[in-house]
Amino acid sequence: MAITRISPKHQITIPKEAFEKLRLEVGDFLEVGVTEEGLLLVPKKLISKDQVWFWTKEWQQKEKEADEAIAKGEVSPPFKKADDLIRHLRKRR
Repeated sequence: MAITRISPKHQITIPKEAFEKLRLEVGDFLEVGVTEEGLLLVPKKLISKDQVWFWTKEWQQKEKEADEAIAKGEVSPPFKKADDLIRHLRKRR
């Protein structure tokens, strides 16, 4: 376990090994808690209110399914005209 020092402004430096292991980045947020054993620092990603829907469990599951379908080549090609798309969709019925 590494040791760090508290600066005059109450700041600490997170040891490099812990910083890298947690995949922290400069500017990240940490939730600070106090336990019986001491300080508890938990990395937190703040999400803008207008982006919260994207991070729901259901949306992320659909994103994963889409990524898998793309990787397998289970996607339609791009279409230049709407009529081409409609013909393609009718063939797939």
